[in-house]
Amino acid sequence: MSKNVFVEGPISPGFIAESIAKHQSKHTIGAHNIFLGQVRADVIHDNTVVAIDYSAYTDMANEALHTIREKAFAKFDLTCMHIYHSLGVVKAGEICLFVFVSATRRKQVYEATEAIVNWIKTDVPIFGKEMFENDTFTWKQNS
Repeated sequence: MSKNVFVEGPISPGFIAESIAKHQSKHTIGAHNIFLGQVRADVIHDNTVVAIDYSAYTDMANEALHTIREKAFAKFDLTCMHIYHSLGVVKAGEICLFVFVSATRRKQVYEATEAIVNWIKTDVPIFGKEMFENDTFTWKQNS
């Protein structure tokens, strides 16, 4: 069974810091790269996004993320990788996606992080309902 990668609500700075700190004792790692996806206060048809309510087909999404993990380890020379995504309401300015990649060399972490984020956007059934300041909403288009 694959690990559950979902966090209810925003991903906190404390959670991120703890995840990073666990890797300081691993002396074979030469590079870490972190991607933090943050909810933007986009303006869509004169309405400002105040939050996104994320939902997912969790079993399918976990399986897709497990496949992404396997693909990344096969393609890149990684030491470790963590992916976490929010479910539920995340306000503008809060973190909704946390990707943390480690390797012996920096080139691998840069390339891997970009590929992983792109695969998440295209392959994982996570849906965002953009909530506006006027209490209306629209379904988010991945960007």
